[in-house]
Amino acid sequence: PTFSFIGIPGLEAAHMWISIPFCLLYLVALAGNVLLLILVRTEQNLHEPQFYFLAMLALADLGLSLSTMPSVLAIFWFDVHHIGLNACLTQMFFIHTLSSVESGILLAMAFDRFVAISHPLQYTTILTNSRVTKMGLAALLRGVMLMTPLPILLKRLPFCKGQTLSYSYCLHPDVMKLACGQVKINIFYGLVLVVFSFGVDFLLIAISYALIFQAVLGIASREGQMKALNTCLSHIFIVFIYYGPLLAITVMHRVSHQSSPLAHAVLGNIYLFMPPMLNPIVYSLKTKQIRAALRKSLK
Repeated sequence: PTFSFIGIPGLEAAHMWISIPFCLLYLVALAGNVLLLILVRTEQNLHEPQFYFLAMLALADLGLSLSTMPSVLAIFWFDVHHIGLNACLTQMFFIHTLSSVESGILLAMAFDRFVAISHPLQYTTILTNSRVTKMGLAALLRGVMLMTPLPILLKRLPFCKGQTLSYSYCLHPDVMKLACGQVKINIFYGLVLVVFSFGVDFLLIAISYALIFQAVLGIASREGQMKALNTCLSHIFIVFIYYGPLLAITVMHRVSHQSSPLAHAVLGNIYLFMPPMLNPIVYSLKTKQIRAALRKSLK
């Protein structure tokens, strides 16, 4: 089967103009994350666990941007709205895998902040380069292993309920609803993925911050408490801009009959476009070492 992307429903005549902000979003996301990778690679004072995790996050964001860019720009620039099943399933695999990887990295970054605040003297001995690498690989392997069954389970199904997708790219719930075969296994496995990947990650992040706040309250000086909390603000903001749209889009798929196609399209774009763009900006503005490295590189 061949699927059709919907683009921005109701605004088809303005797609060429809409392509301008989308292009800007991609340029900012690509340039910002590439710049972060270069800074972490070249600046000696950024060779620390928290910046290694930030580099992993930048790699995941680059992958997400490059996964969605072909179909999105094809719609807005060339009015190409069709994609084959195999290409759709490939795009879906990379989007879901990289989303899971990003969730795992956000969890690793929460653990990094917990160790830095609760055990500052043992920070470098607990988070060695070897352990940081293993945590990144664990997030990658988990994402690949959990998401590999998604395209396999969809590939076995016939599609006969129309061909129009709700977004400018392929997502598992969106493709699954077009199948006319038995999808109970797909629904069950999708729910398992949400709970044991994103759900567990968010729960562990919340526990990490509960422990962090407990440790902060144990700091004697008010200045020390504010300084410790300030090191977490960037990560807290990124967690909310990542999990907020993810939760909203999950709920929307459960009540899709009550939501408009335009709401689906807008929320889907926020879910995948905003975090890759905002992550490097937030960390560049809030992290002193990165600001110093930027100033040094611009001299």
